[in-house]
Amino acid sequence: MGLIREKVIATEGQREARGLKMADRPRFGPAGVPPTFKAMKATLIDVPRLLREEGLDAFEYQAVRWGAKPQIKREDAEKLGLKAKENDVLLSLHASYFINFCGDKETIEASKARLIACATAAQWMQAQTVVFHPGFYGKKTPKEVFEGCLEALKDVVEKLKTLGIREVKLGPETMGKPSQFGSLEEVLALCEKVEQTQPVIDWAHLHARERGMFKDVNDFRRVVETVEKRLGADAAKNMHCHFTKVEFTEKGEKCHHTMDEAGYGPDFTLLARVIAEFKLKPVIISESPVLDVDAIKMRDILQKELKAVA
Repeated sequence: MGLIREKVIATEGQREARGLKMADRPRFGPAGVPPTFKAMKATLIDVPRLLREEGLDAFEYQAVRWGAKPQIKREDAEKLGLKAKENDVLLSLHASYFINFCGDKETIEASKARLIACATAAQWMQAQTVVFHPGFYGKKTPKEVFEGCLEALKDVVEKLKTLGIREVKLGPETMGKPSQFGSLEEVLALCEKVEQTQPVIDWAHLHARERGMFKDVNDFRRVVETVEKRLGADAAKNMHCHFTKVEFTEKGEKCHHTMDEAGYGPDFTLLARVIAEFKLKPVIISESPVLDVDAIKMRDILQKELKAVA
């Protein structure tokens, strides 16, 4: 794997000029507040400390029901950011499910406002990436949908610049159903054409979209190599990822499953092997039904693979 295998990557000065934030190590954490934390009646501000105590070091804040304005007070967002920094927990934010850059003009404008609201809050809490679902094809052709998404995303980035929001990356996510815009090719093409973006590789979504894509370690390698070829070594080395086991039908993703449930894929051990082999430093967010429990299991699997190649 050319650039990554040979460690031919950008210099620190080049990274800084591009605004790239480099991960210091593979990081793991949950998508949202784990059920056990809620049972303890933990507050949002408690979450980074509780994650650190579990040996986790990432957290994806869920803003999935937000409208056109941030639905968290700036003071609370800033407190979360400070606590995350104190506990060495890297933050990201999952934007509203109601974003759809493939709809009519009114829907697209409302979607822009929602994504800007999420990016604003992400800056308050010093989250690095805002993950979002671009939308659905509907009756439009893939080409029409791509052009619409591209225009809308460029508009959002320009607006963020006027607001002084330059450190937050917008992360279009690979999606789990063929009816959704978000193939690997589409996501990478968006990121090639729009600055201040970062692909979000949801391995379960790709597995379900292609109805069982990841059968062996080479299938995972090909995705990483494709990201590197299209966006460069840094983009591949520092991917933002989602992972869970997934059930799917002919229509794509059906539901998520835990790491312990047999009969479902993809197999995280195969991905861990690729991470260790290529010395990648991704953020891996667990979307399993048992969020932090499976994040810990994934972390431990990777540690075993890292020792095997040391």
